[in-house]
Amino acid sequence: MRRTVRVLGAAAVGGALAWTAVVGGEQGGGTGTAEAADTAALVAEDTPGYAVEDFNYPQADKILAEQNIVLKRGDGHITLADCVTGTGQLELLARDRADKICFNTVGNEGWLTLEIPSVFSIKGNDYSTTVDMTVGTEQKSYEINKNAWTPVGETADPEGRDHMLVEIRITK
Repeated sequence: MRRTVRVLGAAAVGGALAWTAVVGGEQGGGTGTAEAADTAALVAEDTPGYAVEDFNYPQADKILAEQNIVLKRGDGHITLADCVTGTGQLELLARDRADKICFNTVGNEGWLTLEIPSVFSIKGNDYSTTVDMTVGTEQKSYEINKNAWTPVGETADPEGRDHMLVEIRITK
């Protein structure tokens, strides 16, 4: 018991001395409150800012310039990719392109807003996929068959009108 009292007494004296040093240092000739505030401001200015996700597609300007594909926003689970057979990608066919456009999909769900004109067929993968397309002022949604080609846009439209792909949504 005496040992506990002695340890607590020493801790109290040490705390009092530390408090006196801090308070005395600010009031005396040591670091003043103005200097302490300046130091705190310098430290605050040197820290990195907060990372805020804006969901804008990375390098969208470069992709537009190189591939003429407008990628707007997404959650990162649907990404433009080089087409590789047998990898389970979403594949798109557009009338004004000689090659397919492919997307990798990851996670349990995802979304991507984009603009690709003249899309007429989409091959699904293992995900449940829904796409939104526009024609004029109308918006149409299509459920894409898993692991098979689905006619969309002009090939599914009785009038054969040109449609633009504007959104892809996936769920596992």
